[in-house]
Amino acid sequence: MNQFSLKKMTQTRAPKFGHYVGEFATPGIGHIVASARCDFVFFDMEHSGLSLETLKSAVRYFEAGGVSVLVRSPCKDYDMIARIADAGAEGIMAPMVKDAAEAEMVVQHLKYPPAGKRGVALGIAHDNYFSGDIPVDERLRLSNERMTFFALIETREGAENADEIARTPGVDCLWIGHFDLSASLGIPGKFDHPDYVAAFDKIVAAAKKHNRSLGRLVMTPAEGIADIKRGFDFCCYGTDTSLYQRALKAGISELRSAYDGK
Repeated sequence: MNQFSLKKMTQTRAPKFGHYVGEFATPGIGHIVASARCDFVFFDMEHSGLSLETLKSAVRYFEAGGVSVLVRSPCKDYDMIARIADAGAEGIMAPMVKDAAEAEMVVQHLKYPPAGKRGVALGIAHDNYFSGDIPVDERLRLSNERMTFFALIETREGAENADEIARTPGVDCLWIGHFDLSASLGIPGKFDHPDYVAAFDKIVAAAKKHNRSLGRLVMTPAEGIADIKRGFDFCCYGTDTSLYQRALKAGISELRSAYDGK
């Protein structure tokens, strides 16, 4: 697997397509999403209840399919961010980043000295248990190059500070959390409200100004196509549970309708 694939994805504005996994962290999931031609997986540890131990296994499942792994952390704390990185995640998404100071803090958690303050552990999951003779300083440099940071902007304050977050060194992508953003603005789910549209547009403008990648979770292809036309380059299509439920419901409903009244 290309060890720098997710980082490289953030360095081009060509569309990248992925899928959210928060329930089905099964051994076959890497090959399943690969067969759908996904470029990346959004592995959610914030709302799923998935553990670090599960993540450590899932990273290998996705690696087997050649799919890059972006992990949403449940918090911005060092002990969680660093452990997710040690488990082998290529990219980490920190929730509710509100300003440049928080963005810089997460970068410090992710990067080894001199770029950051992450504790050094080599020959473990994140470097594929490598036991060769590459000098330590070079191994730390390579790890720092590989780690990719997605700043999740999903609050009023985060939207207001989007420009300073985007210009923070080490931020590779701005990701819009649309439901939380609308709730923070006091208009939950009202995505056509002028306040939401203004906040959304401010985040988009910040990403474009500072040449950062821009991403969002969408539930329909139409949403994704509209986002890409607006300048998004990371499109995460559907959650694992929603796609499964929709397909199952459609099939069962068709079967039942064929025999209603018989």
